[in-house]
Amino acid sequence: MKLALAQLNYHVGDFESNKNKIISHIKKAKQNGADLVVFSELCVCGYPARDFLEFDEFISQCEASAKAIAAVCTDIACIIGLPTPNHNLEGKDLNNSAYFIENGQVKAIVNKALLPNYDIFDEYRYFEPSTEFGCIDFKGHKIALTICEDLWNTIENPLYITRPMDILIKEQPDVMINIAASPFAYNHDEERIAILGDNAIRYNLPLFYVNHVGAQTEIIFDGGSLVFDNSGKLVDELPYFEETLTYYELAKDGAITLQQPSTAKNVRETDIEQIHQALILGIRDYFYKSGFKSAILGLSGGIDSAVVCALAAEALGAENVMAVLLPSKFSSDHSLKDAEDLVKNLGCKHEVVAIKNITEAIETALHPQFNNLPFNIAEENIQSRSRAIVLMAMCNKFGYILLNTSNKSEAAVGYGTLYGDMCGGISVIGDVYKTQVFELARHINRNKEIIPENSIIKPPSAELRPGQKDTDSLPEYDILDRILFEYIENRCSSAEIIKMGFDEATVKRVIRLTNLAEHKRYQTPPILRVSPKAFGMGRRMPIVGKYLS
Repeated sequence: MKLALAQLNYHVGDFESNKNKIISHIKKAKQNGADLVVFSELCVCGYPARDFLEFDEFISQCEASAKAIAAVCTDIACIIGLPTPNHNLEGKDLNNSAYFIENGQVKAIVNKALLPNYDIFDEYRYFEPSTEFGCIDFKGHKIALTICEDLWNTIENPLYITRPMDILIKEQPDVMINIAASPFAYNHDEERIAILGDNAIRYNLPLFYVNHVGAQTEIIFDGGSLVFDNSGKLVDELPYFEETLTYYELAKDGAITLQQPSTAKNVRETDIEQIHQALILGIRDYFYKSGFKSAILGLSGGIDSAVVCALAAEALGAENVMAVLLPSKFSSDHSLKDAEDLVKNLGCKHEVVAIKNITEAIETALHPQFNNLPFNIAEENIQSRSRAIVLMAMCNKFGYILLNTSNKSEAAVGYGTLYGDMCGGISVIGDVYKTQVFELARHINRNKEIIPENSIIKPPSAELRPGQKDTDSLPEYDILDRILFEYIENRCSSAEIIKMGFDEATVKRVIRLTNLAEHKRYQTPPILRVSPKAFGMGRRMPIVGKYLS
């Protein structure tokens, strides 16, 4: 049997585009002699569809697309994913399903059994878990078809009380196929390979796994589809962050022959290399899938805005990026020069709009209310919000989308101005710690200097008062980020973190700041997710909770 894996970029709710993409790849696979072409989980509608799934018309359009796909699927078979109605009165109204289509007909329907309900996943909100399992006969092969999480219930830490393959193996299948929507995190590729390889070993079967690629708002899918032989050896690893269609010959004895050179990696990419690729894809898809073309951002001369500007130029083209320099009376000359040097290196558009007159006008208007009280955070934040007014006005006038440039360290402890530098359409580095931002800058400069060296080496500062430095308000970033990582990613308590050797007062202060800033994070843009625990839909904390505060 010649089998093809179609690793593609879908668009949630764009049925025409998704359908046409699937059909074109069926035709291409057929021309290349494939017997079966496999697409990913919920490919017909895109993933995650969220509350679109509550609209009957949405489900009907999924079925209409499936019928159109089936009509062209002759002399070849395909596997597609889509939501389908649950015809049982009991339980949720939908199933997360896979159609096995052969000769224009749906030959078999497989429903997902293990529905993830952790981190960014919320599948039990919509779907009923399957309790019935059966293999599919095709071309002399017996296929055990599963959907994503159905293979992730490991023995070491089982999340569910069933394991679908334990039931399917009783029918003596000779190959496993798993269709998935597995989001990117910088540590996820190795975890994915280990778990799927373990399945191949456990059931002594070859495994074909196909994943989404592309970004859906904040969630990024990295592709990296996989093929294992029955010993758990990685036979092929499809490219990351790009679409591809690959072919394999599967013998009756389970032997796999590649129809093209293997892309399996000898050396894994570093976390920063993966984060860089993910952010480029995240920016590009956010703009293209939303129908936007041009980005704008405030360029301060600091490392955060410099990194975001460089990423945007790479993702969208420098000609589609507007960098606005917004100096205040506290801005240093070197900051303005660093920003100008970056713009020159990138070739993007730029404007200079001084905010001194704007802030002074606001302060003058508020003079009776402020009643000669000393300069404090109120005046500092007026500067930040004045910049936001300028940037949003340019968005409204010219159709730009504002890129937020806050990093994860700042977002964690609330070191930012609500309705000021925390505003934007999408947060590019809101899941990247400050120490990682420095690494990202070095990676961007790996071949030549794009981000000015001075932006990288100078002490970080918001420049909202004379001589201000971030460390006036925060611990050094190498300490802060390690504490935040243990608290956010590893969910450690203050007591546990203190036992690791961190200063007690610093730990308690950082955790308190993080919890107090929850109300700010509720009002910030969606954040491109690159870590295993990002702010946003994957981390749900009460705003008024007292625990750990």
